[in-house]
Order: sequence, then structure tokens, then C-alpha cells
Amino acid sequence: MPSDSPSLSSESHFRGGGFDAFLRRGSILAQGFETEEFVGRPFIGIVSNWSELSRCHGHFRELADSVKRGVWQAGGFPREIPTMPVAADLAIPTGISFMHRNLLAMEIEEICRTYPIDGLVLIGSCDETIPAMLMAAASVNLPSIVLPGGPGINGRWRGCTVGSSTDCHRIFADIRAGQVSQEEELELSASIDRSYGHCTTMGTASTMACLAESLGLAFPGSAAIPAVDSRRRALAQRVGRQIVSMTEAGGPLPRDMLSDKAFYNAVTVLGSIAGSTNAIMHLLALARRCNVSLTLKDIDLVLREVPTLVDVKPTGSALMEDFFFAGGIPALLGRLKDSLHGDALTVSGQTIQQIADNSGVSDDRVIRPLDDPVYPGGALVALFGNLAPDGAVLKTSSASPGLLTHTGRAHVFESRQDLDSRIDDPVNDIQPEDVLILRNAGPKGAPGMPEWGTIPIPARLLRKGIRDMVRISDSRMSGTAFGTVILHVSPEAVVGGPLALVENGDHVALDVPRRRLDLQVSAEELAVRKSRYVPPRTRELTGYPLLFSRYVTQANEGCDFDFSRHEGC
Repeated sequence: MPSDSPSLSSESHFRGGGFDAFLRRGSILAQGFETEEFVGRPFIGIVSNWSELSRCHGHFRELADSVKRGVWQAGGFPREIPTMPVAADLAIPTGISFMHRNLLAMEIEEICRTYPIDGLVLIGSCDETIPAMLMAAASVNLPSIVLPGGPGINGRWRGCTVGSSTDCHRIFADIRAGQVSQEEELELSASIDRSYGHCTTMGTASTMACLAESLGLAFPGSAAIPAVDSRRRALAQRVGRQIVSMTEAGGPLPRDMLSDKAFYNAVTVLGSIAGSTNAIMHLLALARRCNVSLTLKDIDLVLREVPTLVDVKPTGSALMEDFFFAGGIPALLGRLKDSLHGDALTVSGQTIQQIADNSGVSDDRVIRPLDDPVYPGGALVALFGNLAPDGAVLKTSSASPGLLTHTGRAHVFESRQDLDSRIDDPVNDIQPEDVLILRNAGPKGAPGMPEWGTIPIPARLLRKGIRDMVRISDSRMSGTAFGTVILHVSPEAVVGGPLALVENGDHVALDVPRRRLDLQVSAEELAVRKSRYVPPRTRELTGYPLLFSRYVTQANEGCDFDFSRHEGC
């Protein structure tokens, strides 16, 4: 046996004459390997949540094989580690998979704490998987590379390019208005998603892949390569080689890269792509695990100065495959380089500046010049006021300009069930200028903060051509959705936040230029309402939903568990 002095953490599991090391060696030998193939070599965990529950992840076995090939080439020892599926597209209720982000992060953390892993490749795709993997990487702080799974190929329907799920939201409104037949709906369903891969628009999955790259934890160009493009497999092989090199060098480690500068760069990229509102919560949760001070107000201040350059739905007109062919994130960094911290590190060994300098834009229509943006600045905003003391968010780039300064009469829905039962009730008197409010749908209230924030427009108004209204909730919406939808109101209603005190007929004022969201009710009246407020009865919870609702933080803190804060933060 070699010396008992380990240079890799995994060696302590296998070297020496002790009984435990004897058993561990036997476990690997039983798989058909020889001792020299794993003892003394970097033990690389390839974490993947492949399953048949999601189109997003169907190609992950093939990607993992490509990573393994690279690991073997570089002299490492790869082990594929499947984790729980997190599949937003099949989750019931829609978007409840957000609740499983923290669970997946915990699972990966415990795998790394328990087993002989020196380095990690984290293969993720669907909305919450990349955030979970980033959070886990920050907590365990082993050499780590995130490998995004990539978007699907462009959808085509009746001669038009269609993207998931932005065009689904748009056309479903036409369905509810009686303008699209059932046959057309079925035809669209078969045309919009045509391959493995996540949503083809700049939804949460695409956004988080872009942010993983801009944070430095994913390879340059990895966010936008289509899932089924052979170049993604070639990239996976390079990732396998690089993680061995990083592990042998002892880094850089995730918390070396996830600095204040990296988060500034990520927020800048978020604005330039007009990314998902969900990304704000993911960045807040990740920063909290990295001892980085980042608040909603910090994010808003950065976003005010960032023009949206990427012309991808729902803000623009193109799709992620088009973004890839235009140059992807490296080309975008080239456009933004004067606004970025160029010395920030990345897992490729290059700095952000070097990546930006070596890039070029292939299509100015998809990645716009700075003097011809898709949206001038502030694509996402943070709002504060007596209705959202700790903040709320709005994606202004996909909202109706005429509603960004608006006062309207409140119509309140107490739950998703209440909303579904009453939104199309012919006796309601909802008017286009009114404000629709859904409460008790936040992280603790639902629990799990499903994607209920895109409150449907009443069908009778849809039939009149109304396609947007001001909508407010303590919930979330899909990153592929659009409209004047105010989300993540904090504190949420179920913990006694002001959203719980709104009554039908109250007037609500939205003022995006001033970043205000206010209930036009006196402080004295709100105090009276608060004194008589009784939280709604909720169903009894068991298991993970109970743990989540008990320990989850509010949206302005990232909805992480309060016990997951990194020591020293």
C-alpha cells in the first residue's frame, strides 16, 4: 500500500491498513476496478438529476458519459451520482419544485460530506437545479464546475418560431378567450418543445445557466449551446479534464470565485438578458452562503444602469438557440466589458476580461449594441412601500408601459383555490384598471411559493381584448411569463405582512420610477386591521413541507433555510 499521508481528501478513505479503508477499497474493487485506478487519483463526483420526469434532463446520461471520458483522460476517477429529480414542467402544483431547491442543495452537501469526493461536476438544467447546485457548491467549497444542460431547439408552429413557455402563456390567453381551438392547442403542444433541453426562452433555467457562467462557475459558452448539439458533449469532455486539473491544484474553490465582484457581474448580466425574476431570489440565497452582502436594493441600483441587449423572449423576439449562434454569454461579456469586474476568476482558468476580449458578436439583432438596446435599463426592479416593506420585484421589460405608474381598486383572492373559483365568475365586477391581488401563496403560506403570481385575466375581459392588468402576490411566476406582475411581496401575508391587510375596494398605487408600491390606507387604519388579523387556517403539514415552512426565510433573503447560512456570515 502507498504512504498513509494523503494529498487528496479521498485518499484518507482508501489508504492505510485499517478495517474501514479495507472495506472501502473492496467496495470499489467489486465494481471491476484495480487499486491503482482510484487510490491516489482525484475522485470526481459527477452529480446529475437525470430522470424520465423531465424533458430538461433526458440527455444527462450522455453528458455524464462525456464528462467521465474527460476525467479518465486527465487521470481522475469519475463516479456518476444521481440525485433527486427536480422537474418544474411536471410538478403539481406548477412551480412547487422551487421548494425542492433547498432539498437538492442539502442532498448534494450531504453526499459530499459523506463520500470520498475531491471535486464536483454538477449537471443541471431545469429551473431550480442550477441554483441548488451553486448553493451546494458554495457550502461544501470543493473544486466544482457547473455544466448546464442547455436549451431545447427552437419550436416551430405554422411557419412561426415559438418558444416555451412564453408562447404557451400568450396562446393560452387566446384559448380562454375562445380564439384558439382544441385542435390548434394540441398541435402547438407537439410543436413548441421539440427536443431534450430546458425552455427555449430566457426563463429561469436559461437565466440561471447564464448567471452560472457569469459568476465564473460554468465554462465560457456553456449556457446557450442547445442540449442536443454535439458541441455540448465536447464541452462536457473538456469540463471533465478541467475538474481534474482544478482538483489537483486545490482550486480555485467556489468561494474564491463567488466574490462581491462576481455577484456584481452576475447582476449586470441579469439586467442585460432581462432574465427571470426568480434569479433575484437565487442570487440572494447564494450570496448568503458566500458571506457576500447583497440586498434587493443593491440589485436594483445595479440594474438601473444596465441596458437589456439580448433580444430573447419574453422581453425580445428570438430564442436561446439564436443567442448561442450570436455568440452567447462570451459575446455579451464583450459588449459589457467596460461595466464588469474583468479580474473575476472563472473555472476555465481565464478571467472575465480574457473571455470578453476573445469573444465576438455574430448577430447584432440578437445581441444588440450598447447604443441600440432592447430595453434602456432597469429591466427588473425592486419595489418598496407600505405594501412591501421588505421589497417586491417586477420585470418591467415585459410589463405594459402604461401600467408602470398606476392606481387601481384592489380585488383580493385568499388562495389559489379562491382565485380559480372566482376569477371568471360572471357576477364579479373586475374592471381593466383594477388591481388583482393573490395572497397566502408565499414561501410559508403555500407552502413552497408556486408559480401562481401570473393571475389570469378574467375571461370576459380577455374576450374584450384586455391582455394585461396590474397583479400583485407574495408568490412567484415562471421566468417565461410576462405582464405587469408584482411578485415576492415581503413579508408575505401568512406571517402578517401588509398584503394580509388589504381589503376589496382599497386603492393600490404602483410607481415604478419611484420604486414604490403602496396601499392607500392610513397607518392608523392598517394598525386597527393588524390588531384583528387572524392568520388563515392552513392544512396540516408533515415531512419535508413542514420542515420547509418552518425554517424557510422570506423572499428578500432568498428563501433559503435559516440554518443553511455559511459559518461566519
